[in-house]
Amino acid sequence: QVQLSESGGDLVQAGGSLRLSCAASGSIRSIFAVGWYRQAPGKQRELVARITSGGIANYADSVKGRFSISRDNANTVSLQMNSLKVEDTGVYYCRADHSWGGFWGQGTQVTVSS
Repeated sequence: QVQLSESGGDLVQAGGSLRLSCAASGSIRSIFAVGWYRQAPGKQRELVARITSGGIANYADSVKGRFSISRDNANTVSLQMNSLKVEDTGVYYCRADHSWGGFWGQGTQVTVSS
């Protein structure tokens, strides 16, 4: 099993920044990618950014140039979010792609006010 814990969500004004962290525990050696997803009210969950164990990152078009995903250490992946927009509001989830399947965290709320 893999347990994921997100942190860093907050209320911030448009144009501001936040840094989200995803800490993994358990059988982390077989994680081959970690992604950040978000779900806005009334909308489907969508991929925001993802990074592989080899360090290859990809981003949703809507966040390119503003968000940056990184591996801080063996068990933590962060999402630096700059120039936040109201439309970035939502619950942000961390997902680990593991040889046993996908594991999700509980989510952290990000609210961007105008």
